Amino acid sequence: MNKLGLLGRSISYSFSRSYFKRKFEDEQINNTTYENFDIPSLDELPKIIENTKDLKGLNVTIPYKEEVIPYLDKLNKKAKAIGAVNTIRVTKKGKLVGYNTDCYGFKKSLKPHLKRRHKSALILGTGGASKAIAYTLKKLGIEYHYVSRTASEAVKYTYNELTEAIIADHLLIINCTPLGTFPNIENHPDIPYNGITDKHILFDLIYNPEETTFLKLGKERHATTVNGLDMLVFQAEKAWSIWNVTI
Repeated sequence: MNKLGLLGRSISYSFSRSYFKRKFEDEQINNTTYENFDIPSLDELPKIIENTKDLKGLNVTIPYKEEVIPYLDKLNKKAKAIGAVNTIRVTKKGKLVGYNTDCYGFKKSLKPHLKRRHKSALILGTGGASKAIAYTLKKLGIEYHYVSRTASEAVKYTYNELTEAIIADHLLIINCTPLGTFPNIENHPDIPYNGITDKHILFDLIYNPEETTFLKLGKERHATTVNGLDMLVFQAEKAWSIWNVTI
């Protein structure tokens, strides 16, 4: 029996396990299972690899997308450029190869909404997921700036520095933070929402709830709003195609 799984911390809520369970049932894939590997530290990863017979691949989620890299034998070109991994393939020789399918999922779910006016973006958050978003925006020719609570060389604005004018100048705003995830659905990034217009796209990587407070506040300003569900489906299917090389 081939085994796949999700590597993360506090991931009982996870989309991936239920998605692949349903996929395997619908497509009558009877030789593969998918389970959560919910670990407090990546120090446990080598033990998982050693003790999980017929492990063919893993998805990687918060907070391990960057931390996992030193544990891998190889990175594919795109993952290396991004500096974050959300998919691992276990080769037939037992080597761990890292990939990033978040960039694929984001591009596929964003492109139908893009207009010529969407030339600059704000990326809220600086974690592993945000790196895939930045990589994709660069490939699409969209200028972007990071927003974070603390200043750094990579961060253009802290939340305290954001103004309505800055928001108005960036017609694409992507939430890469966990703010607003179930059950803390009232939380949201602290930005000047009054700067948002009907020309904006607000994209939230969160998919539970379906409409976060971030998206709700954008909708009230008549912005186009997109949640993270399609992105997750696209990245999951891309991961499946990578694992199938081994399976």
